[in-house]
Amino acid sequence: MSGLFKHVPNLLTGLRLVSAPAIALLLYDGNDRAALGIFALAGLSDAADGFLAKRFGFATRFGRYLDPAADKLLVLVSFVTLTIMSVAPLWLTAVVVGRDLAIILGVILVVLFELPVRVEPLFIGKLSTACQIGYVALALVLRAADLGWPVWLHWAAVATAIATAVSWAAYGVVLAQALASRMRLWR
Repeated sequence: MSGLFKHVPNLLTGLRLVSAPAIALLLYDGNDRAALGIFALAGLSDAADGFLAKRFGFATRFGRYLDPAADKLLVLVSFVTLTIMSVAPLWLTAVVVGRDLAIILGVILVVLFELPVRVEPLFIGKLSTACQIGYVALALVLRAADLGWPVWLHWAAVATAIATAVSWAAYGVVLAQALASRMRLWR
């Protein structure tokens, strides 16, 4: 494979980083269909970069950090924008942002205290992220199709909040167990 081809996964991830503010600007300007299109392309690029990195062995340490950061930025910018536009409820965005801040704080504590934790996503964390992406996609589809805000968008918010809260608690348990393990060693 060409030397340049090995950088395609990180390039796709970089484009996903750029898509987050683009989606926000498109939504603010009332270009809902374009925002939905960019969001869909961002999702496809996530699948493509993961496939290329694994299939051809192009995974890099940089990419292992950049990929989830791009995903989180896309989701967080989308939630904040949809909340400012009164599409997503503030309480849901608070749960989504709170969980991510708690995870970042947890990772800092793991590094700071050298806790015995493998920093990797849990299944419930991936499910939570899938629910968040699904919620944003549903909200964008409803806006693009001018379908209004049916009750099922509310129930999608409830389901997303539940998955996100359970994920938050699961990561909290992992951190608490690591702290307890470290405390036993300090005695």
